[in-house]
Amino acid sequence: MANLALFAMQLRWDPGLRGVLVVLVGIVVLMGSVYLLLGTNLGARLGVLVVVGALSGWLMLMGVVWAVYGIGYKGAAPVWKLEEMVVSQPGSPLSNAALEKAHDLSKWTELAADDSRRSDAAASASAFIIEPGSAVADLYGTSDANFKVVNAFEVGGKSKSFFNNWFPWPSPPHYAIVQVQAVEQVEVPFGETPPPSKADPTKPVVSVIMVRDLGKKRLPSVTLALAAGIVFGITCNSLHRRDKASMAARAAAAAAP
Repeated sequence: MANLALFAMQLRWDPGLRGVLVVLVGIVVLMGSVYLLLGTNLGARLGVLVVVGALSGWLMLMGVVWAVYGIGYKGAAPVWKLEEMVVSQPGSPLSNAALEKAHDLSKWTELAADDSRRSDAAASASAFIIEPGSAVADLYGTSDANFKVVNAFEVGGKSKSFFNNWFPWPSPPHYAIVQVQAVEQVEVPFGETPPPSKADPTKPVVSVIMVRDLGKKRLPSVTLALAAGIVFGITCNSLHRRDKASMAARAAAAAAP
């Protein structure tokens, strides 16, 4: 008993459990109060069917709205994933790249400097370059101030249209290439503002080849809508069969002598 008392005194309240208890108490109080009102007026079994039907219908509508607008309970967002990094001399083709599509950049779409797609791809490429242990860590270190984006290209993917955006047929691979070069080293006199950084055209070009991972942003909301829709359909069917049985019983009672 002494050991048991000592063990009980050493227990500590887990703060993570507080959130779980708050959610459970909220569900019990909110749903329990609604069921209490319906159960006292409709009966225990019919009250359960009405509560479950209303809750599942609301969850189904909420899941549909979340899926349409991409909000609420979201899954993994689309991201760029690194395929490889190729170091080449300025002006030379990427003949040593493992991706055959990268050997001829004339078939790729060059992204303008003010294109949002270029900014997104450049940010991901910079993160891959300065990541500790990257293949070009000896060239640029761990600071994105040591290099500058000079070109960006993309190829593949689905075209932007209503049907391509809303119908989940397979999407061809979407690739992007971001090319960077080391910045020119300039000496700035003390007290003067350093000039804007420029890429050194004599330095090797590092081409970061990436592929787009479309993610599963709407999968949780679609799953919620489908699951809640199934429960809603089953509940509505049970209520409908109950109403039919009740009307048949009333008709039989009225026809009896």
